[in-house]
Amino acid sequence: MDVVVIGAGIVGAACAFHAASAGLSVTVLDRGPVGAGTTSRGEGNILLSDKEPGPELELARLSRDLWDEVGKELGSGEVEFENKGGLVVASTPDGLAALHAFAARQAAAGVHTELVDHLREFEPHIAPGLPGGVHYPQDAQVQPVLAAAGLLRAAVRRGARVRTGEAVAAVTGTGGRVTGVRTADGAVLAADAVVNAAGTWGGEVGRRLGAPVAILPRRGFVLVTEPLPPMIRHKVYSADYVANVASSDEGLETSCVVEGTRAGTILIGASRERVGFDTAMNPAVVALLAAQACRLFPFLRDVHLIRAYRGFRPYCPDHLPVVGPDPRVPGVLHACGHEGAGIGLAPGTGALITAQLLGRPWRGADPAAHTGLLPDRFLTTGGVPK
Repeated sequence: MDVVVIGAGIVGAACAFHAASAGLSVTVLDRGPVGAGTTSRGEGNILLSDKEPGPELELARLSRDLWDEVGKELGSGEVEFENKGGLVVASTPDGLAALHAFAARQAAAGVHTELVDHLREFEPHIAPGLPGGVHYPQDAQVQPVLAAAGLLRAAVRRGARVRTGEAVAAVTGTGGRVTGVRTADGAVLAADAVVNAAGTWGGEVGRRLGAPVAILPRRGFVLVTEPLPPMIRHKVYSADYVANVASSDEGLETSCVVEGTRAGTILIGASRERVGFDTAMNPAVVALLAAQACRLFPFLRDVHLIRAYRGFRPYCPDHLPVVGPDPRVPGVLHACGHEGAGIGLAPGTGALITAQLLGRPWRGADPAAHTGLLPDRFLTTGGVPK
């Protein structure tokens, strides 16, 4: 089977890796360099801690296991894979009760959780007086561009081809089925299946393939400090982060997320706002994120920021990724709409797409769990989920 994967970010790379590992003939196309889109604009989060029980959590659990396997093949040091764990912190007793209830639902779904009363035993430099939190030992981090490049190199070792600087214009077909793709410069590549892994641009690529999906950009900022000695042990974030991720509001939302990197810098997030593809810097958002981080870790008041970057998360109105075959165009499959979770969900997405290409069962805790991710939920006017 010949498969064309559109997108050389982390999700497209994972799809290529798993498809090539299964013996399929794979070509990856991207209009830009490897990992240059949303993949290069994130923190590299691999999280179970922020997901409600349901299809996304099932995908995240599978992906977490696969990240361990990928780390062994690629070399944890080469992709800066760190099994650091996450610490979710409540600021009020009521917030802590809600966080405990959320963690209990996750634990019932198979997530490892540990209630924490004394936060400074986990994070010695955290602000005093916070009532508690929950530790998630399975949360991890990876350097996303290194990981995408590593997965593609591994796919190439298995026979895949990677062609950058080539945008896809349309699919070609006969008898109602895909036979290939046509690039913007008129070249045609034969394909039995086409995977839309175009991230934030998945909606536009889906339209070109005759299978539009409701993927919208959601802008976010990340701050980077000067390199420091190790000061923060885990990925630490405030409990309201989960609510902000699940919100559909168009306006600005921020919640405190702080973590260290292997290079010594500290990453500070997270903001979300729907402003189209507006790339403008917003100093007010930077100042707000910095102030929130300083309240959580007071030592940061004396630390310099060296840069702030921003990018677009591929937002889907029902907050679930779109993974699977599109019934409107046989041969087209989607692997996009992961919003800020694409790094963590990439390996499971690649494995699921490959299983669907081969007609095999999904390697997941619940074989039926992936049905909530399928594109057929978009089959209403305008492509809005049912």
